[in-house]
Amino acid sequence: IEVIQEKANLLIEKESPQTAVDCLGSHERPSPSPQAMLVVRRPDSGGTEGPAIPLLANHFLVQFDPSQKIFHYDVTISPQPSKEVARMIKRKLVEENSDALSGSLPVFDGRRSLYSPVEFEENKLEFFVNLPLQKQKHKLFRVNIRLAAKLSGEDLNKYLNEEGEDGAPLPQDYLQALDVVLRESSTESCIPLGRSLYSSSMGGAKELGGGAVGLRGFFQSLRPTKQGLSLNVDFSVTAFHESVGIIAYLQKRCDFLKDLSQRKNRGLIEEEKREVEKALKNIRVFVCHRETEQRYKVFSLTDEATEKLKFRDRSGRDMTVVDYFKDQYNHDIQFRNLPCLQISRSKPCYLPMELCVVCEGQKFLGKLSDEQTARILKMGCQRPGERKDIIKGVVGGELGPTSGSYANQFKLQVSREMTQLCGRVLQPPKLKFGDGGHVKDITPNRHDRQWNLLNSHVAEASKIRRWALISFGGSPEQHFCVPKFINQLSNRCEQLGILLNKNTIVNPLFEHIQLLNNVASLEIKLRKIQEAASGNLQLLICVMEKKHKGYADLKRIAETCIGVVSQCCLYSNLSKLTSQFLANLALKINAKLGGCNVALYNTLPRQIPRIFSDDEPVMFMGADVTHPHPLDDYSPSVVAVVGSMNWPAANKYISRMRSQTHRKEIIESLDDMVVELFEEFLLEAHKLPSRIIFFRDGVSETMFYKVLKEELQAIKAACSRFPKYKPSITFIVVQKRHHTRLFLNEENGLSKKPFDENIPPGTVVDTVITHPTEFDFYLCSHWGMKGTSRPTHYHVLWDENHFNSDEAQKLIHNLCYTFVRCTKPVSIVPPAYYAHLAAYRGRLYLERSDYAACTRPKLYRNTPLQTTPLPKLRDNVSKLMFYC
Repeated sequence: IEVIQEKANLLIEKESPQTAVDCLGSHERPSPSPQAMLVVRRPDSGGTEGPAIPLLANHFLVQFDPSQKIFHYDVTISPQPSKEVARMIKRKLVEENSDALSGSLPVFDGRRSLYSPVEFEENKLEFFVNLPLQKQKHKLFRVNIRLAAKLSGEDLNKYLNEEGEDGAPLPQDYLQALDVVLRESSTESCIPLGRSLYSSSMGGAKELGGGAVGLRGFFQSLRPTKQGLSLNVDFSVTAFHESVGIIAYLQKRCDFLKDLSQRKNRGLIEEEKREVEKALKNIRVFVCHRETEQRYKVFSLTDEATEKLKFRDRSGRDMTVVDYFKDQYNHDIQFRNLPCLQISRSKPCYLPMELCVVCEGQKFLGKLSDEQTARILKMGCQRPGERKDIIKGVVGGELGPTSGSYANQFKLQVSREMTQLCGRVLQPPKLKFGDGGHVKDITPNRHDRQWNLLNSHVAEASKIRRWALISFGGSPEQHFCVPKFINQLSNRCEQLGILLNKNTIVNPLFEHIQLLNNVASLEIKLRKIQEAASGNLQLLICVMEKKHKGYADLKRIAETCIGVVSQCCLYSNLSKLTSQFLANLALKINAKLGGCNVALYNTLPRQIPRIFSDDEPVMFMGADVTHPHPLDDYSPSVVAVVGSMNWPAANKYISRMRSQTHRKEIIESLDDMVVELFEEFLLEAHKLPSRIIFFRDGVSETMFYKVLKEELQAIKAACSRFPKYKPSITFIVVQKRHHTRLFLNEENGLSKKPFDENIPPGTVVDTVITHPTEFDFYLCSHWGMKGTSRPTHYHVLWDENHFNSDEAQKLIHNLCYTFVRCTKPVSIVPPAYYAHLAAYRGRLYLERSDYAACTRPKLYRNTPLQTTPLPKLRDNVSKLMFYC
């Protein structure tokens, strides 16, 4: 199921066009060097397989005049202001100094760059701008402007028309200037956040609870494509901090402070204080006891309560905070037992909570609850027809890129019509299942591409003879359902060809849910179950009363201490025991215990014989890096790499996980993990893979070159550890967090589908809106039941296997039917999906436990963070798909 706005756009993609470079063009595969690291070019004019389908894309053609020069000025403002104040300074400066600026209306990126369509009178200018930041008080800013560059559009025009030299880089400076021009008018009336802009005029703010509100907005980015410059515009929604007083904010944000306004004498115990400080850290506030435009950032809370705080005034006299506000503002502090906000990093600077208000327009940095996430997903969940209308309304509306006069000044024309193009629909592959020892093939449903296993066995069944069940919480009535659940699950497994012993190794255990809060006791309990199975427990099913943070400890202990695969489920599902629930559970268990649920009927060597053969094994690899929460400034990032072990089926993947430097995107120990996967493959297949297809998830376009240079070199280094081993490597980036959307074209009579329906599974686009020269395409392999389908963007950076467009697209599309957890194709290629799941599992090991607490580093300024290593998986678990 595709729900638009994955996590409601809470993670905003930082997209910018990448560098265009040539292909290697050599069959000798030398080790990559800085000179040789050239991103592969598109091998042909695009694919041809599959019937055509008329589509619209949310890309809007932008015409520019290549002869139009743009003058780039470097701006320095002193004292350094916030972005918001910097824009106020720019507006006032332009209003008051038209002659010095040659009458132009320059655009500003909010930081250091100012762009003008005409040259100013002088190359260096100095201004002084007075801003009324406080009542009857002004703040003086010095603004120095210096000509940095004269930019021409000729090189960009050559690049888009493929007239430049091979390997010539994209003229980023000119493109960046045009991007700033097209968002300048919107920025003046919206809240800018990354590449998106938000406004309450697009449907108002919706309360999400917990001190958060949802705002609608739009994303826009200028991109080079085969049709020329395209402005990618998409609907967007995200969560902001609610602009209310700090006391009211804390009542909404912290459950333990719900009655704070009625208990004004209440203080905070140490644990509560930590929670409040975490909730308020880095939030900007303004004060309500005096008129001012000044904004303050919360760094921490004071150690003492407000009534005990003292400071030395300008006369050198010691004074309490309570007395100061009474004398200066005639205000009696009400919440005297609460700490004050500390608004300076280095010196004492206190503000009482009750006098502070949360500023508008701040992205909510806290972790959204399940309820908040559901509400914001609902805000962003539009059917294709509605989403298309919203986007067209933005482009032609008073908030969008065509509003204002800036574009005309720079001779830019933005089309108000979406890009028309033709995609193709790839046909679903036949799938293979077991059926009482016989092979059975099924073709997925033509509409939604789903299949069912009603009268079929899984492709390869596991045998689970030694297993146990443990319950955490639940009522006596719910406990009464457990024997029925065991019986029906065993029967459903039998129908699928899976052997699940009808008798557990020990009688089901019923524990209080509080056991999940005690790591030591939980480990002792699980060890006793393992001992009862003589150390050979294959599976532990855990039934929980509700979702619980102890889930992380349970998984870590089971997989790294005990050495057993676990499967968790909720009592709420046991009360229904639907056939679908039992089948889903059985499929997950089978995959985790070494079986496989589905295989391609025609193996990959039969489908793509020019590239693949049975006697030259191939390993499909996936890699992903997961980073800690935005407010977490110490935890390591976690990386996972997976590799397929069984050729030619290629549907069983084992994983390797590592922790690495905090927020580092490049995989640090990739060579070691790849070597470990090669060694496992060698044990399984008795030879090393002849070809490696490497799928890298989660890389923005600005990182393409760096990732390719460093990670491809790491893969090559891993290969070099095996004598005379030089496999052919293809390196593909998988991008899900982009903003290209495809719609059925209702103006073209060829489409017979309802126009508010999503594009069909298998839709592929590799022309018009793709990169001018590089090898990329959009593939929507799944059926979007909710919202608007988001195709996945695949960008081939390196290709020693020399795929053509049809071969690469067919390979990825067909692999999407082999994902182990469901009976429908998934939206991203399985190796990348598995890497994401494995990285999330590694994050769980560190997320919450005594293990994490005892290894948390003590932070000192300028002290490098220590990377906490992940606990080692037990050998019997490490060879299984325990993470799926």
